[in-house]
Amino acid sequence: MSDSHKDALAAGRQQGAAVRAYLNALDQQNQDSSRRGPRFNPEKAAERLTAIEAEEASADPLARLLLIQERLDITARLESDDGSDPVADTVDGFVANAAAWAARKGITYKAFREFGVPADVLKAAGVPRS
Repeated sequence: MSDSHKDALAAGRQQGAAVRAYLNALDQQNQDSSRRGPRFNPEKAAERLTAIEAEEASADPLARLLLIQERLDITARLESDDGSDPVADTVDGFVANAAAWAARKGITYKAFREFGVPADVLKAAGVPRS
């Protein structure tokens, strides 16, 4: 296998990995937004923790147990939420690689749009409409 062939294979793997990372992040975001219920808001969670502390002092034993569990749940969620946006973290790699990857794989603009990739991201990536 020639060095140019090896380089082409490596470039293809790198392009595919960048596109896959972005599409996975976008898909996860779309799945999360389709769930019912309120989205987690760290500011509101911090406010709720303050309210729980105030309520715990005067709560009956059962209510206090429920408040303790709510406090533990909120604290765990705050600790696990690093504040990053996986879609934003992967968009640059997608933009840099999507056009070449799509051309090689025969993926159209319309397919990307149907998947949920925003038009402005496709434009920045240089994926043609036709």
